[in-house]
Amino acid sequence: MCDDPVEVRKLKELEYFHPDLDRHKTEAILLQNGHDGTFLVRNSSNSREFAVSVRAADAVKHFNLSWRDDGFQFGHGTYETCNDLAYHFCNKPMLGVESGQTTLLTDAYPRSVIEPKIYDSVRVHAEYNTSETIPRTDFSINSKDGYLTKLGDIFKTWRTRWFVLQNNELKYFKDSSHKTPVRTLDLNECRSCKYEGSYRGKRFVFSLQFDWRTFYVFGANEKESQEWIKLITWRLDKNNK
Repeated sequence: MCDDPVEVRKLKELEYFHPDLDRHKTEAILLQNGHDGTFLVRNSSNSREFAVSVRAADAVKHFNLSWRDDGFQFGHGTYETCNDLAYHFCNKPMLGVESGQTTLLTDAYPRSVIEPKIYDSVRVHAEYNTSETIPRTDFSINSKDGYLTKLGDIFKTWRTRWFVLQNNELKYFKDSSHKTPVRTLDLNECRSCKYEGSYRGKRFVFSLQFDWRTFYVFGANEKESQEWIKLITWRLDKNNK
């Protein structure tokens, strides 16, 4: 906008600022084309609020970037000018989150990507059916990963596991170094996800209810648990439409 502060206008001129990307498109692009540490900056839904989105393993993390009168606020740092902020990104900052995991920003994903001018030639062109409208497929993407503590099914003990939310699946692993999940939960089968608060001596607990079992898990704090609930509930709402 023309009434943006000068430094905000400079931010929007950075080659890795993507004005037209939302969370959905960002995750699709970074998961498809990025690698660990690939990041970009985009608009947020709030005025003078932005997001720094970064590919981390099989998920995309989103961090808040805001403009205040004294400069850009990112993490625990304040940067008076866009150049100061860009310099910070150039130095490959490491971001620690409340779950204890760290995310390293290494490579900026440019707004303009060169597309090879090579196209396949059509040899056969036939219609598959006579449907009047193109079927709509749900390509919704949301992702998150981090440590949560889960209550065991048989032995009622709490154990910390590495959880990964990707599309319609919620997987948990023994820890973040393991590649094979202990279990994969199909969210198509999940009936509800709700905040329980205190449960069996633990705080910040939320539940995932399936016909065959109810899972109880909690994050490091209420904010972390609520973020998981928000993303999972969004997915469940999409499934029920």
